[in-house]
Amino acid sequence: MALTRRVSSSIPHFFGFAERSFKSYKLPGGPSSSSSLTHGIHVFHCPDQVGIVAKLSECIASRGGNILGADIFVPEKKNVFYSRNEFLFDPVKWPREQMDEDFLNLSKLFSATRSVVRVPDLDPKFKIGILASKQDHCLVDLLHRWQEGRLPVEITCVISNHERGPNTHVIRFLERNNIPYHFLNTTKENKREGEILELVLDTDFLVLARYMQILSGNFLRTYGKDVINIHHGLLPSFKGGNPSKQAFDAGVKLIGATSHFVTEELDSGPIIEQMETGAS
Repeated sequence: MALTRRVSSSIPHFFGFAERSFKSYKLPGGPSSSSSLTHGIHVFHCPDQVGIVAKLSECIASRGGNILGADIFVPEKKNVFYSRNEFLFDPVKWPREQMDEDFLNLSKLFSATRSVVRVPDLDPKFKIGILASKQDHCLVDLLHRWQEGRLPVEITCVISNHERGPNTHVIRFLERNNIPYHFLNTTKENKREGEILELVLDTDFLVLARYMQILSGNFLRTYGKDVINIHHGLLPSFKGGNPSKQAFDAGVKLIGATSHFVTEELDSGPIIEQMETGAS
């Protein structure tokens, strides 16, 4: 089991897990070696109090589950608790319906505002929409990871404010995989947000793949679900455009990229994951 980290910070930060494929596992040796274990994820959000981690661990262990890792976050000076647990379990010993009931009971016990459990091997895949602009590299990387099975999602559409020709790599890829592509030309006066909302109505969350437009607060409130952005700088420093130049001018020794949730304030949403490298 990975070390659980209880973090108190004024900067929202969700510690991520190393990339892993969503496969079934088998425990080596012993009488349970024939049992296929499945990967589960539980996200929890409730008022902070003593005993939450103990009860979460007890819930999983009492059904024969084994926690792989736990991410804990408690914002500074706020009575709020966030957690994300990854665990292995035997679906025969812990049926999906029973799992929902167990976590629902925990949710009631701690007056949780959010309690979501996902079993990628058993549950329907998340539906996502991708928003992109002219530069292709982030979009292409996402599409190739999806093709390789490293992103277990259903891509419902790609929306861009930059037109692409019929024989480009991206368009050919999307056509081969039956992924709709929508070109919506945007201007300063018209961001086409109403049309975007209609196209992504059925998605579970959105991913911005170098989408060079700022989504309005009205868009975020109307959509009402997570929007994830990849910022090519180490937040919370160097927000906005040219973060690499900002970092160079500041004389820092590390540069990198940040995946974060989108909020109304530019590049200020809760951090999901960061990667860094030395600045030469």
